[in-house]
Amino acid sequence: MIVFGTRTYLYQLAMITLVCGRCHNPAAHALRKRVTKFTLFFIPLFPLSTRHQLQCTFCGLDQGIAEQQAHHLQATAAQQQGYGAPQAQPYTG
Repeated sequence: MIVFGTRTYLYQLAMITLVCGRCHNPAAHALRKRVTKFTLFFIPLFPLSTRHQLQCTFCGLDQGIAEQQAHHLQATAAQQQGYGAPQAQPYTG
């Protein structure tokens, strides 16, 4: 008997302050990467899909974003953490 399936892993890449598109509040947004992997005998072998998500911590809006946008937002989050108080930026995705 061979046991196989999939498992989803969620990685938090960054927290970034943006103006939410739905609630229009400057709030922290969680930048996350969701990876679904093929498993054999409960051992993850290779990724089947990868998605990036941005979630508003104020209203809970969860939206998918492109990989390039995720890399850009991750770089912006690193700049915000390095220079004192973060500035709210509009998300135009």
